[in-house]
Amino acid sequence: MLEELIHTDQQLLLALNGSDCTWLDNVMTIITKTGTWVPLILVLLFILLKNRPWREVLCFILCLALVILLADRFSSGFCKPFFHRFRPSHEPLLEGMVDLVGDRRGGLYGFISSHAANTFGAWAFVSLYFRRRPMTWTLLFWACLCSYSRIYLGLHYPGDILFGALWGVFSGVSCFLLLRFLLLRFDDPHTLLGYRCNPEGIEYKDGVLFAVSFAITLSLVALYSLL
Repeated sequence: MLEELIHTDQQLLLALNGSDCTWLDNVMTIITKTGTWVPLILVLLFILLKNRPWREVLCFILCLALVILLADRFSSGFCKPFFHRFRPSHEPLLEGMVDLVGDRRGGLYGFISSHAANTFGAWAFVSLYFRRRPMTWTLLFWACLCSYSRIYLGLHYPGDILFGALWGVFSGVSCFLLLRFLLLRFDDPHTLLGYRCNPEGIEYKDGVLFAVSFAITLSLVALYSLL
């Protein structure tokens, strides 16, 4: 059974990995970099600082940092050295079959994906806090896109992504519950669920602003990749 799952995972990887398009290679190489999305982080901070008390913003930032810490440390610090599953780029059985971009191979082991854990953890946490559909769907697309870039580049199997995403969602939800607890401890029930309990909270147009910022960033990545 396990061997069949591994074989299926490998076949999915080969079906989804790479392309003959140099432009798309460049796009995926840029998308997979964390620094590419700094503008989105700045927009998120702007929305928070514009709408929420500084104490709540501080709690939000600390809990989001905890999401990334939990997601990354469990995936990289425990799972990869524990399971010892080779990345596709290092798998001897797939030598010459995986499409690599610029001979980028990553570390030796890849289960579970830190990228998937981090991005889906951030999606779960931020979406639960803001509860604005434009932001929720934008972040979901962003998490899927970043995760797929790892498959495209031959650095992770779909199974690595799936289990990384599941752990990320668990981390995001857990830290959101921690954030609710911290805000409740401040004896301010209006901030318990962010904007939902406060008419002056995050507005729908702020979610649209975030979605537009993502679209602009992605467009710039696409244009830059043509150079």
